[in-house]
Amino acid sequence: MPIRSPNPAQASGRPAGSSSKSDWVHCLWPVVLWAVLISIFSTGIFTDQHTSTVIIPVLHWLFPKASHHTLLLMHHYIRKIGHFVEYFVFSLLILRAIRAGRKDTRLTWALAAVLIVAGYASLDEFHQSFVPGRTPAVTDVLLDTSGGAAAQIIAALVLLWGHVRHEQNRESKKV
Repeated sequence: MPIRSPNPAQASGRPAGSSSKSDWVHCLWPVVLWAVLISIFSTGIFTDQHTSTVIIPVLHWLFPKASHHTLLLMHHYIRKIGHFVEYFVFSLLILRAIRAGRKDTRLTWALAAVLIVAGYASLDEFHQSFVPGRTPAVTDVLLDTSGGAAAQIIAALVLLWGHVRHEQNRESKKV
């Protein structure tokens, strides 16, 4: 069941829940920009060997007593967290574009966002199979998709919490 709030589209003469094409385009450009950024991260510039030249020295400075093996392990986990965060943000941007300024939300929109994330993550890993120094991994697709799903769950909880607070405020004003 959708959570509905007053819609500014009604004031503009558009039916509730609708959005103009310009709203959709306005909300879509961040998705495209983020997808380009993800694709750049999939190039040879961001291979494990290249990022280690920056991240390992920083980790060594932060943890001077850590063994080289520990630093490499930390570097690996930082890169994996990066996967999760990249697609977490991507998923939120996709949901924002799908909503296109509408205040209501639907489960199908969240599911569509997760499916788009999974598809793009798969294409990204496929692309990496052609990049020297990069290796595609199904586990990365699963991690990316998990980031996208986590974003949708958190977005749903935030929207639900806002709806509950709105109802509580409305009820307290009646008393």
